[in-house]
Amino acid sequence: MKDCEYSQISTHSSSPMESPHKKKKIAARRKWEVFPGRNKFFCNGRIMMARQTGVFYLTLILILVTSGLFFAFDCPYLAVKITPAIPVVGGILFFFVMGTLLRTSFSDPGVLPRATPDEAADLERQIDIANGTSSGGYRPPPRTKEVIINGQTVKLKYCFTCKIFRPPRASHCSLCDNCVERFDHHCPWVGNCVGKRNYRFFYMFILSLSFLTVFIFAFVITHVILRSQQTGFLNALKDSPASVLEAVVCFFSVWSIVGLSGFHTYLISSNQTTNEDIKGSWSNKRGKENYNPYSYGNIFTNCCVALCGPISPSLIDRRGYIQPDTPQPAAPSDGIAAYGATQSQSDMCDQDQCIQSTKFVLQAAATPLLQSEPSLTSDELHLPGKPGLGTPCASLTLGQPTPPSSMPNLTAEAALTDVLPLKEEHVGHQFLTPEEAPSPPRMLAGSPLAHSRTMHVLGLASQDSLHEDSVRGLVKLSSV
Repeated sequence: MKDCEYSQISTHSSSPMESPHKKKKIAARRKWEVFPGRNKFFCNGRIMMARQTGVFYLTLILILVTSGLFFAFDCPYLAVKITPAIPVVGGILFFFVMGTLLRTSFSDPGVLPRATPDEAADLERQIDIANGTSSGGYRPPPRTKEVIINGQTVKLKYCFTCKIFRPPRASHCSLCDNCVERFDHHCPWVGNCVGKRNYRFFYMFILSLSFLTVFIFAFVITHVILRSQQTGFLNALKDSPASVLEAVVCFFSVWSIVGLSGFHTYLISSNQTTNEDIKGSWSNKRGKENYNPYSYGNIFTNCCVALCGPISPSLIDRRGYIQPDTPQPAAPSDGIAAYGATQSQSDMCDQDQCIQSTKFVLQAAATPLLQSEPSLTSDELHLPGKPGLGTPCASLTLGQPTPPSSMPNLTAEAALTDVLPLKEEHVGHQFLTPEEAPSPPRMLAGSPLAHSRTMHVLGLASQDSLHEDSVRGLVKLSSV
């Protein structure tokens, strides 16, 4: 026998008929790509900033240029004349300032996620129920709730943009269009909001920047004084013109930076926010019983909580993937027509039920008729409200009894040919419907046929295709 060689057949076809069945891979989108607020995202959502970042770049340029000039023109002279520790300390302060600035600008300040449409609708329904809007007259529902925090009543305001009741100390930023938890203020110098998650870095930034500004200004003046002692004041300015520029920038900025640092030191020691202080939320002018419920009563404790407490995780999950819609559950595979089943499955179920109904009709027609029972003609079979032999078959109701096991098993074709409406030439014969046919002696009231109330008969659309033999056999069975 010759060896048969088999060639491997590729199961992957490149015919155009298979192209519609191939599923297209849709790239999963991240949440920052569809974020509703007015923010900018960089590095695949890792960096989050406000949309107006022009002032932030100005802050960055001022710090870099001033520090660069100081390290380039002043530090070499000061390291030789005074001590090499000056550039070291200046470098540490510079890197600390840049680190805290970038951490404040590029992080999530504590944005609260907006309500989904279902959550917003449910909240609106709760507001309507609580305010009884169904009563006569239009009355806008109040958009505040009251909670008690450490014995002090705090009002929670409703945000019409985010569709939520804002938590205590939260506020909506009009520039970023977000509700921020423990909202302090929107700082254009850092290009971001200042809130619960980045407030400590903002405070460390302005505090370290005030130290760096004072440090640079002090040693620039020292550099100019040392040079002026050797060559004169005018020659010292000509020899190091960068020192003049550094002194001017530090002189005009040190007052605002140091003052801002002192103000936020006061806020941290009393556990307040800039927003609360400006509004006077806990001022004694509102009443003697008005006090700050968030203060621990100790300056040291308030500072430790603000600067050393745990940082809460971000609530918006900006780098998470958008979840697709949940698919609908498939229909059960046990042959039972369930909710949501296809039309073909329901048609198959109706056909089986019609065959069972046909078996009931054959058994009822085979029972002997009593002489005292009134008979029905074919004209009465089509009365309104009574199921006739020519009516279409409908589905059986739940609880329909099964035919007796002694009945012969009939196929669908036999059922269609044996139970048929009469032709016009056999109008004189008398028939009974399955409901009015009397039961034989062996079938008592508890029999399956006695309990069936909704039996229907399968009929054909045309009466001209009847078989004479089938009709005659049915007439003989009914006239016994």
